[in-house]
Amino acid sequence: MYDLTQNTLAGQQALFPDASIPAAEPRHLLASKDLEPGEIRLILDLAKILKRQRNRLAQPIQPVENRILAMIFEKQSLRTRFTFETAIMELGGHAIYLTKADIDMGERESVYDVANNISRWSTMIVARLKSHQSLVELAKHSSVPVINALTDLEHPCQALADLMTVEEHLGAGPLNLAWIGDGNNVANSFAVTAAKLGHEVVICTPPGYEAVDECYALGSVTHCYDPAEAVSGAHAVYTDVWISMGQEDEKQERLKRFAKYQVNADLMAKADENAVFLHCLPARRDQEVTGEVIDGNQSVVFDQAENRLHTQKALMKLILDGVLN
Repeated sequence: MYDLTQNTLAGQQALFPDASIPAAEPRHLLASKDLEPGEIRLILDLAKILKRQRNRLAQPIQPVENRILAMIFEKQSLRTRFTFETAIMELGGHAIYLTKADIDMGERESVYDVANNISRWSTMIVARLKSHQSLVELAKHSSVPVINALTDLEHPCQALADLMTVEEHLGAGPLNLAWIGDGNNVANSFAVTAAKLGHEVVICTPPGYEAVDECYALGSVTHCYDPAEAVSGAHAVYTDVWISMGQEDEKQERLKRFAKYQVNADLMAKADENAVFLHCLPARRDQEVTGEVIDGNQSVVFDQAENRLHTQKALMKLILDGVLN
């Protein structure tokens, strides 16, 4: 069994003498379905330990050769970029940040060529891309692990931080969790990850904005169109922006369709009395959520943001140590 308290490279190698031998195929995280329930539990448990350690006196970093994180970002980012760069630094490595303007993957240079080049220089690739298909192609041609840092279909690292936050405030459950609003990439990942941990999830969207069918194939994920029904007795209420990056031309239609899906004090009052409010940020106050809720006592949105660092550090550590393979 992997000893989560062993955090030195020597300690890891003692536990896993073959961890330094590269796997025949790199371990990717492209979608939440790629993680088994036991692996999710391992990531969350290690993240909690790393969080406690980080909040103590700073420990000296032991630099490690060949620990370079390549970060390919086609979309803007605050939390994702900052937390991944900080996480790899605290693991003794270094991040190199590449924007669309730097490489213009798929246009200036093919995904195949980018993957083969970066694989020769880096230990791991984190990609925040517009198209999930581009991520799949990148991973197909990469000889190092690729982690999804957001695509139009999934955001699995966000879901890990979400579930860590839920456990910190409410315990491991099982719990009733409600998603209100757009059945987007975050909803897809959150539903799958939560279901794998044994939670019941209700996704509540306007008609035509449901999450992907794969979510509902899980027995503990259901759908409804009535926000009051969805949050009734819920232990956590989660929402996201109604208009994501690249959907600006749909703004007026979305504002009209989503108007009754705002998370406000009246809606939160229908949830469990100890319910928490979740949002992956950035938020549009008084659009998808009122300021009263997101800035209120039930809100744990900044805990979610902080936990992006700890869960991503745990994920990368377990991959680098050869535990997830």
